[in-house]
Amino acid sequence: MKKVVLITVITVLGLSNVNAQDFNLGVKGGLNFATLTGGNNSEIGWTTDFNLGVMAEIKISDKFSLQPELMYSGQGFGSSVESEGIIALNYLNVPLISKYYVTKGLSIEAGPQVGFLLSTKGGTQDYKDRFKTTDFGVNFGLGYKFDNGINFSVRYNLGLTNINNTDGISGKSKNGVFQVSIGYFIF
Repeated sequence: MKKVVLITVITVLGLSNVNAQDFNLGVKGGLNFATLTGGNNSEIGWTTDFNLGVMAEIKISDKFSLQPELMYSGQGFGSSVESEGIIALNYLNVPLISKYYVTKGLSIEAGPQVGFLLSTKGGTQDYKDRFKTTDFGVNFGLGYKFDNGINFSVRYNLGLTNINNTDGISGKSKNGVFQVSIGYFIF
């Protein structure tokens, strides 16, 4: 926790000289297509949910910017247990996306993410004790931003953490989430 606070303070102090015209604040939302990868997950299916949150874009140069986000992300997987159907894993994700503009408007995006498990649900059961409460991952994708503030992104979140918190299961389960989002920079 001390490292997170230290990194946050250094980032805020380092970005304190950014001019207002180099800072944009916006909202975004879209669809998630999620599953679990790795281990013994061959019988696990995909689920569809949504993502919604806020973002800021901090321009570093004409070609490079940082985009921190605070996002609700509905993730999970299709369960092979008939009675449970979809196992929903609801996260509060905090990605820090680096954007490299290949041409005007079109960017390549990549960056780390930390996710905090808010809740779980499957059929009639709560599965929260079966999953770790923190998930680390890396995002990569493409984005396009119009001059009027509307933007689109396509991103894949590759989970790096074994989120399985159940004894006796040797396989590693990691989040895998494909996201399609639309956003708008308010200013």
